[in-house]
Amino acid sequence: MTSLPRLVIAAPSSGSGKTTVATGLMAAFTGAGLAVSPHKVGPDYIDPGYHALATGRPGRNLDAFMCGPELIAPLFLHGAAGADLAVVEGVMGLYDGAAEQGELASTAHVAKLLRAPVVLVVDASSQSRSVAALVHGFASWDPEVRVAGVILNKVASDRHEALLREALDESGVPVLGALRRAEQVSVPSRHLGLVPVAERSADAVGAVRAMAAQVRAGCDMEALLTLARSAPSLDAAPWDPAGLFPSPAPSRNQGAPPSGPPELWAGVPQGGTGGHNRATGPHLDRVRGEAPVVAVAGGPAFTFSYAEHAELLAAAGAEVVTFDPLRDEQLPADTAALVIGGGFPEVYAPELSANEPLRKAVAELAASGAPVAAECAGLLYLARELDGKPMCGVLDATARMSERLTLGYREAVAVSDSVLAEAGTRVRGHEFHRTVIEPGAGATPAWGVTRPERRVEGFVHGGVHASYLHVHWAAVPSVARRLVERCSE
Repeated sequence: MTSLPRLVIAAPSSGSGKTTVATGLMAAFTGAGLAVSPHKVGPDYIDPGYHALATGRPGRNLDAFMCGPELIAPLFLHGAAGADLAVVEGVMGLYDGAAEQGELASTAHVAKLLRAPVVLVVDASSQSRSVAALVHGFASWDPEVRVAGVILNKVASDRHEALLREALDESGVPVLGALRRAEQVSVPSRHLGLVPVAERSADAVGAVRAMAAQVRAGCDMEALLTLARSAPSLDAAPWDPAGLFPSPAPSRNQGAPPSGPPELWAGVPQGGTGGHNRATGPHLDRVRGEAPVVAVAGGPAFTFSYAEHAELLAAAGAEVVTFDPLRDEQLPADTAALVIGGGFPEVYAPELSANEPLRKAVAELAASGAPVAAECAGLLYLARELDGKPMCGVLDATARMSERLTLGYREAVAVSDSVLAEAGTRVRGHEFHRTVIEPGAGATPAWGVTRPERRVEGFVHGGVHASYLHVHWAAVPSVARRLVERCSE
């Protein structure tokens, strides 16, 4: 049994202010001296970047569709190790889950799995007494979901706040905060949502500070902390990547690295100040020079990465080194494998194209047969061109921006053996892009999508596995082990 104070920040719908309140609470509690563990329900990559900025800890996702309900509490406890408090930002509306699958992967589902109290953030800008009916409905819809407080957002005036509080007095759900409209805490958006932290730098720091100040001024911080401390103990053991691979994969150098938990800052792929960023810690220091180097793309163009991926690679025996394709003209020294996650290469297509030395290095590595795993943005980067700009040319395909947003959960099966999976391996993933690649699949596709529609997509060629599908490796840790093992071949 593990006791950890925790809150889930939810809302009736998207756009109510969850990110502002959750990030503001994380920053405010961190500023008060607490070690705060940040979490995000669902597959979102961008909000966790703001959470990491607010707390100084990697932002972590809790996705019950991709990882399965049984992994939610273990992943939560792993990410929250050593924390005094955990704040979990929800997704969409409180009860909105995976399409046609009931509550699965909804904020309410995750809150129940974590046995956590829920604070409902309500956009009160166009209502007064009706807010009580809204809150009552959400609080009574599922008796297993404990809606224990309300934070009123976008309140117009003192009189407006008084009317809202008076109405909610009859609901039985206490008001724990009231926030006025504040333009300075707004975060700019574009075609896939908020602009990532790595692209905003000082502006993002200022926005997070403003969120913290607004939350401190408008919320009952002591009552929120007391509520968090009322959460019961969790009967679960923390997820342990090192325990999944008791004998790390043999490296391409003499000897094999010893087992043990890697001390790894997994959030570094969201960085990008130039230069290679090698993961550090006692475990990796012991094996440096023995472990195969797995280069992971980061920087402003490649900000989408789950923290657990780097941890799994390190646990499987790799040395994880980040690099920035916008600035670094060469891959990290001794690169044996390459991982290129998601992000916004379409925004930086001219700069990525101008870095011809790195494009050539990536193409040469892929031609050598080394393992190369690319998701979404990585897929575009490996194409011949993106919006008319030359890319790495690893794949005989072209990519371009589209007016159509492709978004949603997917169920898929590996069509053939690859550096990531054996043929027949089943996964659950997520697609999120406004680009198209032609052709959509190579002669040997990466995945056969089985739900919601049936099709093949992606590319497997030599050591390359490239696809639009984002997969959370914690659900299929064998992909990390397989990739590291292939380094020695």
